[in-house]
Amino acid sequence: MGLLARVRKEWFIIGIVLVILSAKLQPSIGVRGGPLKPEITIAYFAVSLIFFNSGLSLKTEELTSALLHVRLHLFVQSFTLVFFPLAVWLLLRVLSLSSIDQWLLRGLQTVSCMPPPVSSAVILTKAVGGNEAAAIFNSAFGSFLGIIVTPLLLLLFLGSSSSVPFSSIFSQLFMTVVVPLILGQVCRGFLREYLDRRKLPFSTVSSVVLLLIIFTTFCDTFSNPSIELEPSSLFIIVIIIFSIQLSFMLLTFALSTRSGSGFSPADTVAIIFCSTHKSLTLGIPMLRIVFEGYEHLSLISVPLLVYHPAQILLGSILVPSIRSWMSSRQKSSLLLR
Repeated sequence: MGLLARVRKEWFIIGIVLVILSAKLQPSIGVRGGPLKPEITIAYFAVSLIFFNSGLSLKTEELTSALLHVRLHLFVQSFTLVFFPLAVWLLLRVLSLSSIDQWLLRGLQTVSCMPPPVSSAVILTKAVGGNEAAAIFNSAFGSFLGIIVTPLLLLLFLGSSSSVPFSSIFSQLFMTVVVPLILGQVCRGFLREYLDRRKLPFSTVSSVVLLLIIFTTFCDTFSNPSIELEPSSLFIIVIIIFSIQLSFMLLTFALSTRSGSGFSPADTVAIIFCSTHKSLTLGIPMLRIVFEGYEHLSLISVPLLVYHPAQILLGSILVPSIRSWMSSRQKSSLLLR
């Protein structure tokens, strides 16, 4: 693959690096009260646009085929929104005794509270040849569930860090997340044929807006000289993130392939990716709402910014191995018939 093709494929990850560097060079542009007025443009318009775009692009009509696979859905949602945050909370009890930056550790907890992403888990499940319908359902359902569950989990584990009243958080979530999402779905009902025919770049639009949110978040950090990111802590966090992902992928694989689980090899593929992947698109705006005005917001956001490319990289590396395993299992089951 040529350099230009690689840049086009990984433009969003490159964009994250560039906007953080830009925020370092010119933090005054994106700070509260600055030219971009993020307290209005980001807090309301940018976040609302992301969720309206999600509602417009979410093909809920495709979910009916996977609706009845209740055991699989229960496994995925309980793993990602119950087991995952609890396991990370226990891990952080140990890591808090180390010299790792405590705000980065809190950021790990926020990662654990996020719902599954709408895109990466589905793309990787499809690449392997797994149960794509189940992956679509759990990504979409998890996103809807995350609107309510994720803020509750954030407040449960990090509630003392929030400077915004509980009622204010949920009223803003309702106006900037729920309402735009519903409006997007209503508009999709009228424009479904046109949207399916034109293949509009929904993902690109959300990604560009997300880069703007990341930029303003780091502008706040770099404008505050008392906040510093220790390179050693960041390196350890990266290692921990890859370790968590690989461990949880192996755990979901073991649980879904044990005898009597009732899951097919294709189901296992969807379970592995949907249970362990976390949404950056939903996560960053939610952190912005729950921790609005909090000076350490960018440090708390760092692990999620690392987790996103890490899950894509690790998933892409494992696709051939998982595809080979699934093919061999399917052949074995055919020979046994």
